[in-house]
Amino acid sequence: METAAKRTILRIELWHVILLLSLLVTLGRTKFVEPTALVVGGVFIGVNFLLLSFGVAWVLTPLASKGWVKAGVGLLVLKIILFLGLLSAVFFHFEFDAISFTLGFSTLFIAIVIEAVRRAVSLRT
Repeated sequence: METAAKRTILRIELWHVILLLSLLVTLGRTKFVEPTALVVGGVFIGVNFLLLSFGVAWVLTPLASKGWVKAGVGLLVLKIILFLGLLSAVFFHFEFDAISFTLGFSTLFIAIVIEAVRRAVSLRT
């Protein structure tokens, strides 16, 4: 994986952590969100994003260069199935507040937009 791509991924994760902590500090003591569900949602999507982004570089790219594209795609599908199963277990076993979990989950998408805007502005100057 290129150094620029690694930096971008790590910057997105940094924005994600900042947003998640900001939401936790501002809304954590209110009755609007459940702090545990907020953090679990953010950590869940953050780990998934890191595994997906670095997994492509560490697993899929070397397998593709050896001509084992189907094995790489199979591993990616297995990761998706495992995370969907874990997501189901989180909701059915622990009974988290879905809105709070989704709020934590969506901080990554906001972080991606912030990083894209930051990069677009820095390229113009």
